[in-house]
Amino acid sequence: MLSFQSSRYLSIFFLSLATFISACSSKKYAVTEKIYKNKAKDFSEIISSTPPKGQLYDSLNTANQEWIGSVNFGIRKPNFVVIHHTAQNSLTQTVKTFFSTTAGTSAHYVISRDGKVVHMVNDYLRANHAGVSKWGKDTDLNSSSIGIELDNNGTTDVWPDAQINSLIKLLATLKKTYNIPVANFIGHADIAPKRKNDPRNFPWKKLADAGFGYWYDSILKNPPLDFNAEMALKYIGYDTSNLPAAITAFKIHFIQSDITPKLTPVDILVLYNVYTKY
Repeated sequence: MLSFQSSRYLSIFFLSLATFISACSSKKYAVTEKIYKNKAKDFSEIISSTPPKGQLYDSLNTANQEWIGSVNFGIRKPNFVVIHHTAQNSLTQTVKTFFSTTAGTSAHYVISRDGKVVHMVNDYLRANHAGVSKWGKDTDLNSSSIGIELDNNGTTDVWPDAQINSLIKLLATLKKTYNIPVANFIGHADIAPKRKNDPRNFPWKKLADAGFGYWYDSILKNPPLDFNAEMALKYIGYDTSNLPAAITAFKIHFIQSDITPKLTPVDILVLYNVYTKY
């Protein structure tokens, strides 16, 4: 049995070790944290400057311009959540990618296979996750959405319960905080047909059952004879300028077993059922 003095020394040792590990962990990202803080400071200066710099009409004479700050304003809030798979092999690899100015990509959150959630960009800031995209009339999803990357290689990886459960908890917080509509939880493939295919083989039904996005009913009704599939896809939000790509994107989300760019009779039943929910 250890003496009181020995126990005391062991306690001090483990406390020191924990402090050392914590310090090493915080220093690991010291450089990127500094860059983040400097960029945030620059943005705060832009927001707080009165009058705002560079926002007056150049065509007007200075004498005809005036700044009078209103008391009724707030910070812009996200209205969509876009879910991705990382197409990489680890959380560490993805974090490293999001540090690369050459890659120029980022996301607000990354969720590892074991359910760990890493917050990388303030929800109110614009992350570079959507790229060239369109949903409905919105052509700048980076500015209107929160991007969530799920650690998954996009080919052989399954979707662990720990990861999906963490995602659902995060979505619940985002939905409540920003009052995001049920329909506005979508995938990267949905907003970037042909260009993207993620997340692949994703459990969208589980998310829909929890209130995040829509899924089709177990009993499907036949659509009317004049049902227009292209218009239905467009009404949901898909960019149908390339119809085969839009069909593929729809099937990546709702069909999954067959993602060929052609609607089968079953696909049409599913499309009609989903369309009626919007």
